[in-house]
Amino acid sequence: MNSSLYFINSLVFMNYAFFVSRHLSLSYGGNKKAPAIIVAVVAVALSVAVMIISISIVLGFKKEIRDKVIGFNSHITLFSSPISNNEDNIITLTPVLQKELNKMSFVTDYSLQAAIPAILKTNSDFKGTYLKGIASERSVEFLRKNLLSGEVVDFSNPENKAKIIISNKVASQLGLSVGDKIDTYFISDEIRVRRLSVVGVYDSHFDQYDDLMIFGSLSLIQQLGNIEDNQGTSLQINTDDFSNVQEYSVILQNTLNKAVAEGELSYVFHVENAYNQGVVYFSWLNLLDTNVVVVLILMMIVGCVTLVSGMLIIILEKKSFIGIMKALGASTSKIREIFIWLALRIALWGMSIGNIIAVTFIYMQRKTHFIPLDPDSYYIDFVPVVMSWESIVLLNIGVLFVVYCVLILPSRFVASVSPAQTMLSE
Repeated sequence: MNSSLYFINSLVFMNYAFFVSRHLSLSYGGNKKAPAIIVAVVAVALSVAVMIISISIVLGFKKEIRDKVIGFNSHITLFSSPISNNEDNIITLTPVLQKELNKMSFVTDYSLQAAIPAILKTNSDFKGTYLKGIASERSVEFLRKNLLSGEVVDFSNPENKAKIIISNKVASQLGLSVGDKIDTYFISDEIRVRRLSVVGVYDSHFDQYDDLMIFGSLSLIQQLGNIEDNQGTSLQINTDDFSNVQEYSVILQNTLNKAVAEGELSYVFHVENAYNQGVVYFSWLNLLDTNVVVVLILMMIVGCVTLVSGMLIIILEKKSFIGIMKALGASTSKIREIFIWLALRIALWGMSIGNIIAVTFIYMQRKTHFIPLDPDSYYIDFVPVVMSWESIVLLNIGVLFVVYCVLILPSRFVASVSPAQTMLSE
């Protein structure tokens, strides 16, 4: 007897699930009105789309800002420490120092860097800057990415020794453009003058850097500073994982200090990293993280509240069916499962639509940059986005889990439906 009832109940549940699924499908097709379901799908879709886009934009800002800070510096920068006996603050890339760096597995590449104060002088104006030597492929790629006009020449070629790349801000202040020549005064032990040619104009939208930095040949700076080919004012070091750069900096500093104490290195080094050098920008990014958390919470609340409302409306519309199922011996838990899965189906429809909207937006923005930004406020002239499939998958799993947990509570309303009352009301 019990097995027969179980079979009948299962058959009825399957027929009901098919009926409601067909009802939902027709509603989506426009043949039948289901306002509560449509509103729930739209709310979930918009909530998921906003959450994915918010995460994508924050990841985009982090990537763009990080790349700009690293472009002007590097993951880790090595300087001669003020407490050493090196009065000129010159770093020499000795075999011993190379050996110490090569022993560290996280160091991917390193190169000497040199910068020297310079004054650009036109007939009517002048500008104080720092000329920085291009010594690594990363610096070349950074300039190419931010180049407005001209070209990034091969500064290792002696023929390009008298060429420079200036920022758009410097070009505007001095009225310069690509192809112009300008007298440049270098201040070291004595004042020296070189007539340099502008071959490119870049714009990083980092006014703090753009106002000071121009780029040129490393060999020119070494010549002006009377230093050797294996010497510079700093050593730029890149690592295998930028997120661990703080930890790597401590390891590098301790290793070099130990080498100095053991007499292998002749002077003390000071280690800086991009986080410290661009602390203003990274602090701003931390504020964006807080904003995204708030957006995620609000969108999750909106989606869940709408789904709960839709589920309660479906339950109220099917009160008579619930009463009949209970009269036939169906358990409350089984009926609750049906409504939970139906609500999850609505959620999955909304999530699918939301993912399509978000991925389409991210793709279009990444390709066309159709949404601009004020670079004076955001350091970037467009809304940056990153297509992180890992973040999208994790977000969808998290949303589905939260929705399932939230739907358990309203499904308990099924228990309050009395078979006798529903039959009398009929």
